[in-house]
Amino acid sequence: MGGKRDSRAGKGSGLKDADLALWKHVTRDTKPLAKREPPPAPVPETPPAKAAPKADQGTKPTRHLSRPLPRPRPVAPVKRAEPAIEHGRAAGVDRRSAERLRRGRLPVEARLDLHGHTQDQAHAALDHFLGEAQARGLRCVLVITGKGTTTRAATGAATGASGVLRGQVPRWLNEPGNRARVLAFDYAQPKHGGLGALYVLMRRRKG
Repeated sequence: MGGKRDSRAGKGSGLKDADLALWKHVTRDTKPLAKREPPPAPVPETPPAKAAPKADQGTKPTRHLSRPLPRPRPVAPVKRAEPAIEHGRAAGVDRRSAERLRRGRLPVEARLDLHGHTQDQAHAALDHFLGEAQARGLRCVLVITGKGTTTRAATGAATGASGVLRGQVPRWLNEPGNRARVLAFDYAQPKHGGLGALYVLMRRRKG
C-alpha cells in the first residue's frame, strides 16, 4: 500500500510542473502593466436653475406700499357771493318802486344823521339803525352822511369826516349783514340832503 501512495504523489507533482513550464513559456515576453490610478469620482450634476416667470406684458407689476393711500377729501360746494347792491340801481326791485325811490316819492319813515360820528361810531350806528328798521317793518329810511365839505385848519390841511363817511356808507351797505336787510339805495333829492344823504329801501322781513 505504501507504493501506491508514492505513485499518486509523483503523478500529481508531474502535472504541476508541466503546467508551470507551459505558463512560463507563454508569459515569457509579457511585461507587467503599470499601476493605474483610480478614475476620479464623478461630480454630481447641478440641476438647472428655474427661469423666473415672465411678467404679463398687458399688466403692470404690483407695487407694495407700506402705507395706504389717503382718501380724497370731499370738495365743499362753492358758495356764490350775493350780487353787490350797486349805488343808484335797484336790482330785483320793480321799475315803479325803483323810480319812486329815486325821485323821493316813497315816504321816509326813519332817518339817521351821521354828522359828528367817527368811522367806527358811524359804522356801528348804521348797522343798529338798519336792524331796527327791518325789525319794525319799515320800507324806506334816510341816512345822512354829509356832502364832505372840507374846512382848513391853521396848517392849511383839508379835513372833513363827512367826505369819508360819504364814501364808506355805500360799502357798509354792501356788507353781508346789511345786504340781507337792504334791497336798494340811491342819492336823496335836494329837499332831503341831495348828495349828502341816501334813500335806503329795506327788504321785507321774512316771517
